[in-house]
Amino acid sequence: MTSADLWFDPKCPWAWITSRWLLEVERVRDVRVGFHVLSLSLLNEGREVEPWYREWLDSGWGPARVAIAAERKCGNEVLRDLYTALGRRIHLERAPVGRELYLAALAECGLPADLADAAETDAWDGELRSSTAAGLAPVGEDLGTPAIHVTTEGAVNAFFGPVVTPAPRGEAAGRLWDGVVLVSSTDGFFELKRARTRGPVVS
Repeated sequence: MTSADLWFDPKCPWAWITSRWLLEVERVRDVRVGFHVLSLSLLNEGREVEPWYREWLDSGWGPARVAIAAERKCGNEVLRDLYTALGRRIHLERAPVGRELYLAALAECGLPADLADAAETDAWDGELRSSTAAGLAPVGEDLGTPAIHVTTEGAVNAFFGPVVTPAPRGEAAGRLWDGVVLVSSTDGFFELKRARTRGPVVS
């Protein structure tokens, strides 16, 4: 069994698409996916960014804080379903990010409603910083999410991406997995990139 640990920001559409691809990979390959929180809001704290992106980042603290609080209080395993519950509302339903969204997602997962309080406090930011650092340490601090760590027989292969849209399904998802793991595990391989010609297609 190979493990693929994904570091996600709940608001990032590219991480959402990658997460749906990885869940599809589980169906066609001997892979188990784990989920961890990475905050783009924290990562870009104090940096000069365009106004629209700063507004986007400012609204990203809440979902990330709720997710990290849930993980630390209830165990890492709750993130799989909580991320799906948050992400479906954020990316598919386009629900406003706020307390109502958090409460609905927590209720869907059978998690305590008071975890929604984490959105409005920096009490969990130390934990959020630690999780973000763990995700980026073997990848590069100048990157972000999605970040994936693949562990096979004790060996860890970590990388940013893939950035793909829409998420491949079935055997196409498996073939992309095979290729990504192959190139990213090649010693000295750093980058393969081309200009984006479309925005994120979420599903």
